[in-house]
Amino acid sequence: MRVEHEISRRGTLAYLAAWDVHWAALFGCIEPRSTIAAFDRLVEQIMSQEPYRSADRIFLVVDNGTVHRGPRSVDRLHDRWPQLVLVHLPLHASWLNQIEIYFSILKRKVLTPNDSASADVAADRILALQHHYQAIAQPFEWKFTREELARLMTSLSEVQVTLPYAA
Repeated sequence: MRVEHEISRRGTLAYLAAWDVHWAALFGCIEPRSTIAAFDRLVEQIMSQEPYRSADRIFLVVDNGTVHRGPRSVDRLHDRWPQLVLVHLPLHASWLNQIEIYFSILKRKVLTPNDSASADVAADRILALQHHYQAIAQPFEWKFTREELARLMTSLSEVQVTLPYAA
């Protein structure tokens, strides 16, 4: 691979995706920008299909991105889909969101190195992986238990950190 010191920008795009942890179902869309309307289109994609459309309650776990942050987003989504419960992860805890595992796979398999000839080519590659992944996906096995979390939190609370003096 050749690496040039000059950068040639070929456009940008936003890939929004959601992962059903129980059924290993992947939803995604390519948008020109990450906006509230784009996020709502992703949620519409999910909520228009069974079993989500007729479910009594759906939990949608999100990070604190600007397009779905705060009580206004909770109200906006609840007004449209009353059975939808938006769950915000704590700040800096996106590692708890299992779609991040898929994003890591996407980065390694498709986006690194970032050598797409255009944003359209990158979009095609992303959607090709999404299509392939939907065909082979299995639920991730989350092996970290509540008991292990409690032990970790206890051990962290017992650690005393001494910072060097800073002038």
